[in-house]
Amino acid sequence: MLRTTVVLALAALGLASCNGSAPKGAAETASRLLTAAYKNDRVAFEAEIDRAAVREDVRRQVNDMARTKALEIDGGPSEFALDRMISPDALRLVDKTGARLTTPPTARQVVPLMKVVDEGHVCLKDVESPKNCLLTFAKGKDPKWRLVGMRALDLRIEVASAGD
Repeated sequence: MLRTTVVLALAALGLASCNGSAPKGAAETASRLLTAAYKNDRVAFEAEIDRAAVREDVRRQVNDMARTKALEIDGGPSEFALDRMISPDALRLVDKTGARLTTPPTARQVVPLMKVVDEGHVCLKDVESPKNCLLTFAKGKDPKWRLVGMRALDLRIEVASAGD
């Protein structure tokens, strides 16, 4: 199984209320999702995702990667394989040194790493390549924010401690 290491380099910055900052609800959803991953709480994890949307996103990425290697995957990866990639077990939360976190990240810690993609989408930025998204959230009709996309390969989320 592919393990996704989620690296959120979060500075101990205050919440910015400037234009372009991610909506509070999106940061809270991201924090709940990362907390569920930290605690390996499958029920809480499921409550924060749109599984069908994330499956489609991961399937597309796996198929695209295979094509770069001149492979064609008939039908793409199985639902079972996709579901193993979309689980709390697939996310590993670490600090800047690579050590596992001792506490889950708060919404306040997550806010500085979020960026607005468009009117209905925000994402957690890749620390090493801030233009790239690690986890993408969309506002649903209910109007709750949910995870709709995640980088399928080489995903690291590093969370700085509150003292950093």
